[in-house]
Amino acid sequence: MTTANTTVWDTKTQQFHGGQDWKFLNNFVEDFSVTTNCLGTPVKAIQAARDAVATCHHYPPANQEPAKSSLAEWIWPKHWETNRDRLLLGNGASELIDLVIRSAPQGSWKAGPWDVQYKEYQRSAETNGRDILSPKGDDKANVVCIVNPCNPTGDYKSIDELKSWILSNVQDNGVVVIDESMQIWVGPNFREDSMTAETEFLEKTFKERNISIYVIHSWTKIWSCTGLRLGSIVCPTVAHCVELKRIQVPWSVNSPALAFLDEVVRDTEYLEETWRVTPIYRAQLIERLEGLSNGRNWEYFGKSYLSWVWADLKDVDTAEKAVALAKQAGVPVRSGKPGYERPTFVRVAVREPKQVDVLINAWKDL
Repeated sequence: MTTANTTVWDTKTQQFHGGQDWKFLNNFVEDFSVTTNCLGTPVKAIQAARDAVATCHHYPPANQEPAKSSLAEWIWPKHWETNRDRLLLGNGASELIDLVIRSAPQGSWKAGPWDVQYKEYQRSAETNGRDILSPKGDDKANVVCIVNPCNPTGDYKSIDELKSWILSNVQDNGVVVIDESMQIWVGPNFREDSMTAETEFLEKTFKERNISIYVIHSWTKIWSCTGLRLGSIVCPTVAHCVELKRIQVPWSVNSPALAFLDEVVRDTEYLEETWRVTPIYRAQLIERLEGLSNGRNWEYFGKSYLSWVWADLKDVDTAEKAVALAKQAGVPVRSGKPGYERPTFVRVAVREPKQVDVLINAWKDL
């Protein structure tokens, strides 16, 4: 059984996020409300983090090394030394999102062209007094933020489509933030379709239109380490990175997180298994959801390689019942109502079949 409902968010000041129910479920089985890797946390990396706890009587390195260089070499295998100084680590993506939004020129803000996207960017924009433009409108904003692939909808723009969208939606002298946290799931060739590889485009756009393009990653999803709070940002120039570092809180990434990162980028087998098994488990999850739909035309959104399914159950009561039953069974899912304002939707993480069994059993009477 579960404990009484517990509210952990200050709804007046904080943005709702999945991943909180597990702490208050005494029958907890698995968290389907977060889009973390179905393989769980890499074993060697979590051991490195444990070992680093023994150094907690020391400050973390102020230059974030050697973890930063290790990540740089992973992002840019051939050119990491020339790009490393454009890279900054942060306390999850959330810290870096706020740093960029706070430092950007005042004015308007616009989200990506999706039906809805991760709301932390908009929260930061609203907190900093920006005018919020419609993502579907033609108006250009001086700050645009696009989550690609989009969480929760699962939409995705190729690199050429992304470039075109950016140039059409941001004002000269503006700022672009691209969140590629889920882009690694594209597959072994993900780097070829990532904005991190488009150094010339970033330089040209900055030189010709004075548009600053940043690329943010939350590493807590692909490597299933949300409790460690680990993110990074690739800046358009070294000077941009220096300015962000100037307003960043010192030592915002702790020693266990740095040790985890330094080790996890070497775990190639983990990523290979991720790319192999995630599409299989995701297809199986959709097939099992279809078996529950009983002809109700539920719809499932997102690319086949992603770590979640965005499901439209077509009815508010059904969606609310699904959220409640999942929580009661110790397998919480993410409601589409809070934050996303899509009350007929639920977001369901891709998980191992034996864990999905528990969720499907909980939903057998939907």
